[in-house]
Amino acid sequence: MIRIRDLEFRYSHGGFSLRVPELTVEPCARTAVIGPSGCGKTTLLGLIAGILVPESGSVLVGDTEMTKLADAARRAFRVRRIGLVLQEFELLEHLNVLDNILLPYRISPALKLDRDVRNRAIELAGQVGIGDKLRRCVRRLSQGERQRVAVCRALLIRPDLLLCDEPTGNLDETNKQHVLDILGDYVSRCRATLVAVTHDHEILGRFDRVVDFPKLRVSAEQPP
Repeated sequence: MIRIRDLEFRYSHGGFSLRVPELTVEPCARTAVIGPSGCGKTTLLGLIAGILVPESGSVLVGDTEMTKLADAARRAFRVRRIGLVLQEFELLEHLNVLDNILLPYRISPALKLDRDVRNRAIELAGQVGIGDKLRRCVRRLSQGERQRVAVCRALLIRPDLLLCDEPTGNLDETNKQHVLDILGDYVSRCRATLVAVTHDHEILGRFDRVVDFPKLRVSAEQPP
């Protein structure tokens, strides 16, 4: 599902750079990426999703080489095919819970918002325990509730690939296990691929593979 080769990246403002010689994630696999803060785990997800563009190397998602797509094409691919749960959630404060879940369908002409999609959004919200908050503005939600909105939005498009950055970081134990159950069930039922960045080593048993990112990547300043 994901193939990375000879990837090099650095932020334009300097200070951080990385090289990933090789990384392969098999289709339908559940992969956890671990490592200390600042080692580049979130940057890796951004590169896979096409939010960030490397200086060199290749990132393939399925048969699509993200590094060869123009900005608009990467954005369109991401909206249609990749479910994202980011650390900052990227919710729109002036919208309510339901409209935030439906957001991909409101911003992409490639996605058609109809009654079935709306009903699926309502069903997902109920599954994660926020079904009674659909009309509430997200600014009035707790961090854990915001996180569950982001999970619903990621699942709504029925993505082939789920990229999750600390998807349970703000959840209590009960909701953490429940969200993990929902993600795991989706991956099994829809034969999707899951890549999750986490600091929570207690949940690693739920994954098929654990990637220790500092051992995988090297500093771009180091020789190969």
